[in-house]
Amino acid sequence: MRRVEDLSRPLSAGLVTAVVGFASTFVVVLTGLRSVGADRDQAESGLLLLCLAMGGLAVVLGLRYRQPLSFAWSTPGAALLVSAGHQAGGYPAAVGAFLISGLLIALTGLWSRLGRLIAAIPGPLATALLAGVLLPLCLAPVHAAVQLPALALPVIAVWALLTRFARRWATPGALAVAIAALALRPAGLSAAGAGLLPSVTFTAPDFRLGAVAGIALPLYVITMAAQNIPGLAVLTHFGYRPPFRTALLGSGLATAAGAVGGVYMVNLAAITAALAAGPDAHPDRGRRWIASVTAGALYIALGLTAGLSAALLAAAPPLLIEAVAGLALLGTLGSALGAAVAEEKGREAAVVTFAVTASGVTALGIGSPFWGLAAGLVFYALGLERVIRQRPATS
Repeated sequence: MRRVEDLSRPLSAGLVTAVVGFASTFVVVLTGLRSVGADRDQAESGLLLLCLAMGGLAVVLGLRYRQPLSFAWSTPGAALLVSAGHQAGGYPAAVGAFLISGLLIALTGLWSRLGRLIAAIPGPLATALLAGVLLPLCLAPVHAAVQLPALALPVIAVWALLTRFARRWATPGALAVAIAALALRPAGLSAAGAGLLPSVTFTAPDFRLGAVAGIALPLYVITMAAQNIPGLAVLTHFGYRPPFRTALLGSGLATAAGAVGGVYMVNLAAITAALAAGPDAHPDRGRRWIASVTAGALYIALGLTAGLSAALLAAAPPLLIEAVAGLALLGTLGSALGAAVAEEKGREAAVVTFAVTASGVTALGIGSPFWGLAAGLVFYALGLERVIRQRPATS
């Protein structure tokens, strides 16, 4: 009996980690893949392979190192794909960018100097870049409330109530309400079509400068700054010394290998990492790896629902799906904005980065995330924010 109780806590923690992690953001993933040109089958393939990759890494490395090493898809990275939109060269160009981004992550695990280069990017600029990427998607609930009030307002109301009383279930609850609202429409969910079993669809990569600068490089920076480094910090906070280089190498190679099937980025979990690594998973720190391994196994199982997930996306108005995704990212947007302007040093450069990134402009075939970071770095390097602060106020 005691052994059953000893296993019940990490097993339940792993269950919660996988279900909350998947249900909260799979909509963002599918929306991101569709935004860069993937059709339904290609988006379904990406979701399936993402689940297999992050589940497999969690199981293998968790058993190898006996640590709660949780892996996830990059939710901010998916929001970046929404912001980037269609690329010259279409979806194959996006696939080429995924592959390059994965290789950059793997290279960071092999070459520490590259990691130090990313760490040298001022923190306010990195978080402002993230906030600028998230803002357009986080505006979707506002637009949906006006354009689709009958569908969107109940979703928003349930999300708000659950955020107050059961925060971790807020987005899954909102998604459930959205599905129920769609099912009650005269057309129901018939638009979803048949064929709910997932399948893998391969796309040959096409390497385009615009996609490399507009997707690969920002995706790499955002994933390192918003996922891998915070994920490492969570594990360190709970007393672990995770094999960071191995995690980067494994997740980077998994991303590069799976890119042709729609894997845009696999990385250390940040938000859900605490569910498996914290004391709620088990009082004994040496037993918490069971939670992450359990979550990994469940992610593999949840990957088999990729066909159903893609079908639900196809049946819903795109704005409603974007609204659910935006609700899921509001907390991340708030944290990013707060971190971007928290310190006086670099604040103006961070605002420049945020404004240019959120503008959605495209120049020379390259999207706004690249230009936002470039403008912020120039602004920061020239010390223009100090000039603005020191300039006498005028009426």
